[in-house]
Amino acid sequence: MSKTVITIANQKGGSAKTTTAIHLSAALAEMGNSVLLCDLDAQGHVANYLGIQADELPTEISDVFEGSRSLKEVILKDIRDRLDVAPANIRLADMEVSLAGATFREYRLKRILDKTALGYQFIILDCPPSLGLLTINGLMAADYVLIPMSCEYGAFLGVSRLLQTLAHFQEEGNSSLEVLGLLHTHFRHTKDSRLIVDQTREKWGENVHIFPTPIADSTKFREAARLGKTIFEYAPEIPGARAYREMAAKVLERRLGANG
Repeated sequence: MSKTVITIANQKGGSAKTTTAIHLSAALAEMGNSVLLCDLDAQGHVANYLGIQADELPTEISDVFEGSRSLKEVILKDIRDRLDVAPANIRLADMEVSLAGATFREYRLKRILDKTALGYQFIILDCPPSLGLLTINGLMAADYVLIPMSCEYGAFLGVSRLLQTLAHFQEEGNSSLEVLGLLHTHFRHTKDSRLIVDQTREKWGENVHIFPTPIADSTKFREAARLGKTIFEYAPEIPGARAYREMAAKVLERRLGANG
């Protein structure tokens, strides 16, 4: 079975994008899939949230973009069972500037993934909170894009713009890109959160898959990240942990259906 590349994208910060990338990856790995999680964000939070000091890494994904290292050389193996990580750190911010003058700059990551025999069933790309060149690379390389969206009005407006941008990508850049779904995050049991979920389903529910269970807000996620643990390791009983596992099962079902 060929690899499936999923980009996690939202140009608005605070959407739980990295948290979603980590827990989708970890849940898919728990289900027996081989997963590579690639960080395309210079903040390096993927490594940090998994207990690795990103700024102390001698090599990371910016070396791959500049061509001094192969992707295989920067991958950290067995961060969790069946889960490997291609980390990033602050050096990646300089690489985005360097890419601006490169030829075929939007396709750099796609070419790297296409020509490298990795053997993973899933490759998850965590993009920065912007629509710069690194996010564009992630979208050009992906089969699917998953959009985490915080349950607030500003995020609702941002997703509307993002979906318009993705439609442009599908027409002009990556015609095979599909929107895997929209995932509500930072859900609170308040009237405002419920209203955002209802408005989202009303506006896009006919055309975009909306994962049925929002990710309930919890301080446990922040505590787990500080300790370098996933929520499955730290507080598997909370609703948010169960919702991430449910989401991963839906993603796996979608992939198996597409390859069936």
